[in-house]
Amino acid sequence: MTTEGVTTSATLLGEPLPVELMNTVTLDRGRTHDALDGDAGATAWLRAVAHRLGVEAAVEADQMDEDMVRPVAGALRALRDALRHLAAEATDDPRPAATAPELTRGEAIATLNALAQAWPELVWPADGQPSRAYRGPGTAADLAVQFIAHQAVDLFTGADRDRLRPCLAPNCPLFFVKNHARREWCSPACGNRVRVARHYRRHHPAPQS
Repeated sequence: MTTEGVTTSATLLGEPLPVELMNTVTLDRGRTHDALDGDAGATAWLRAVAHRLGVEAAVEADQMDEDMVRPVAGALRALRDALRHLAAEATDDPRPAATAPELTRGEAIATLNALAQAWPELVWPADGQPSRAYRGPGTAADLAVQFIAHQAVDLFTGADRDRLRPCLAPNCPLFFVKNHARREWCSPACGNRVRVARHYRRHHPAPQS
C-alpha cells in the first residue's frame, strides 16, 4: 500500500498505529505474508507510517533509511507478534495464530513493556501553545518502535480495547477497532467477500449425503 509516497506491502486501514502494526501479516491462499520480512520490509512500513509519528514523536520518513532501521527491525517484528497475541486474547479471537504461535501471554506482556520506553515531555514555547512530545533512548527508529509500544499500552488499557475486533472474513488475519455500530469487518473488501460467500451458499446448497 502506498502512503505519503512510500510503498509497503502491508494493509493500512487508518487504524491506531499498534493495530496497523498487527496488520502487517496477510494470508494468500493459506500462506502467510509478512510485510516486515527483512530489513527492507520493516523500513518500508516505518516510512509509510512516519507521517503519523511525526508530530508527537518527531520522527520523519527520511530518517527511516535501511541502515537506521536494521538494528530495530527484529524488535519491531517482536512487538508485532506480542501485540497480535494480546489482541487475540483480548478479543477471544478464534483464528489460529498467524505469527509466533509459541509465544506465551507472559512473554508478550514482557516484550511490550520492555519496548514501551518512550515518555511524554511538556513542550511550551514562550510564543506558542503547550504540547506533548515523546522522547526515548536511541535513534529515531528506536523512538518509533518505543512510541508504538507506548500507544499499545494505552490501547490495551483504554476504551479501544473493548472495541478491538478480529476480522472473521475468510482468510483474513487482520484486526480493527469497531468505530461504528454496524461495522463487522476490517474493510469493505472483506465485507464483500463474506456477502458473496453467503450468496453462493444460499444458491448452491451442499448436496445431501
